Amino acid sequence: MALTKDLVASLKRLLKAQGITYAALAERLSVSEATIKRQFSTQRLTLERLEQVCDVLGVGLPELATEAARGRPALARLDEAAEEALVADPALLLALYLVLNRWTQEEVLARYRFSVPEWTALLARLDRFGVIELQPGNRCRLLTARNFRWRRGGPMERLFRERLLPTYFAPPFDGSQSDLVLLSGMLSPASAERVARRIEELAGEFEQMVAHDGSQPAAERVGMSLVLARRPWSLGLFDRFRRDSADASVTSP
Repeated sequence: MALTKDLVASLKRLLKAQGITYAALAERLSVSEATIKRQFSTQRLTLERLEQVCDVLGVGLPELATEAARGRPALARLDEAAEEALVADPALLLALYLVLNRWTQEEVLARYRFSVPEWTALLARLDRFGVIELQPGNRCRLLTARNFRWRRGGPMERLFRERLLPTYFAPPFDGSQSDLVLLSGMLSPASAERVARRIEELAGEFEQMVAHDGSQPAAERVGMSLVLARRPWSLGLFDRFRRDSADASVTSP
């Protein structure tokens, strides 16, 4: 019973950290809000329900158990200062990428020009940020949630938008592992919201695959980046054809 209580308490903390209400959770699970409230208040969650809630949160059962043991939610976001430090130090940003993708020290030193003291110093900084727990032999225990994301409008997002995004789209998307699909059309608000949910679902599935494949050697994996976006958008090249009296509230091609 104590374990169930700790797991439910952890789920509540994770839901709060991600801003997910009981009503939103109930909608994602296709059950009533009353059912969710009753299951959490009585702490009677089946294993199936536990797994479903974990899927919504983007965490695995092992991560949930670890979070319950330490009594704090897995890290889903860095604070502003930590992101600023990463933007200012490419070596630290690389170290974060490597530990999030579960590279061993041996794999890192074989691929990159770090000495053991330099790599240790980088890991120590990530430990202070709460990203990892640095263990003997420079082994790392990740403290991040599976759905770890950058802050909206934060330093990392600005770096990507201003400096990295142009280089991302510069090469042609013509390789066997490259795809670029550009879609444009007019949707109802309900359909636009459905698109938003599907983007979140795809992002969650991608994060699950990253976590699943993290146990494989780095040499057997390929770095992959997805850019998922949606926005109301009006092409400027059509402006000269529009009437001045057109309803400005309607976003058209």
